[in-house]
Amino acid sequence: MTRRILIADDEPNIVVSLEFLMKREGFEVATAVDGEATLAAIEKTRPDLVLLDIMLPKMNGFEVCQRIRSNPQWSGIKVLMLTAKGRDTEVAKGLALGADAYVTKPFSTKDLVAQVRQLLGLE
Repeated sequence: MTRRILIADDEPNIVVSLEFLMKREGFEVATAVDGEATLAAIEKTRPDLVLLDIMLPKMNGFEVCQRIRSNPQWSGIKVLMLTAKGRDTEVAKGLALGADAYVTKPFSTKDLVAQVRQLLGLE
């Protein structure tokens, strides 16, 4: 069964590289460029995992994560926050809001793939 990943980031170059990386690993990929589009894409595609940036237009990643966790129908969706915001307080906030993992940019693609595979129970 192919796993679905939603990439939520407003930086086109990051989206393109993440999309390429995740497709190369055999995942089905959807993308969203802002918080509202992320929630709409989750409703439509029901991803197994969301790679979620914090600095999103319209609704930030913290708010999106909170919305995901407050919807019982989405309880099985894994959330990996992928962001340049790496201070301890931001990491703690992301995890407290229900993120399953928190990776700061810049990141190692090898480590990111390993983290995604682990969250999806593929390792």
